[in-house]
Amino acid sequence: MKTQEPNPVTTAGGDRAAAPGIATPTGGTRDALESADARGRTTIADAVVVKIAGMAAREISGVYDMGGGLSRTIGAVRDRVPGGRPNVGRGVKVEVGERQAAVDLDLVVEYGVPIPDIARAVRENVISAVERITGLEVVEVNVNVDDVRLPEDDAGAAAETRVE
Repeated sequence: MKTQEPNPVTTAGGDRAAAPGIATPTGGTRDALESADARGRTTIADAVVVKIAGMAAREISGVYDMGGGLSRTIGAVRDRVPGGRPNVGRGVKVEVGERQAAVDLDLVVEYGVPIPDIARAVRENVISAVERITGLEVVEVNVNVDDVRLPEDDAGAAAETRVE
């Protein structure tokens, strides 16, 4: 009488092993505490980290907008197109490795809010969000303040678009 072998599973290294909790042909059992990381690979795209970092930076009070002058202009046009979605990744650049990520942010801040305080809060929030959601270690977050939104910026825009 022939006995049936357990259902084999191919591991990352190409070796065949028994499914979890099933006796192996040699009589041993697979260690239940074996790391799940050894059974596959997770890849996180740059775009994922860009979106997470962009959302985390925008959550901070005092951040008015993100991106350099040209990207903000293009973004403003995109935002006005019916059905268009805001680009949460505008002003965010990342480098993502297997275990680490680095983030560069271009911000526009509100006038009167201390820039070092905003930069610190943005840095802490981005690090926390990216590490919590992706599991990557954030090695650096560089904050570049491109512009300051002045209170009269809104009044000037309204005066330019006013029809008499």
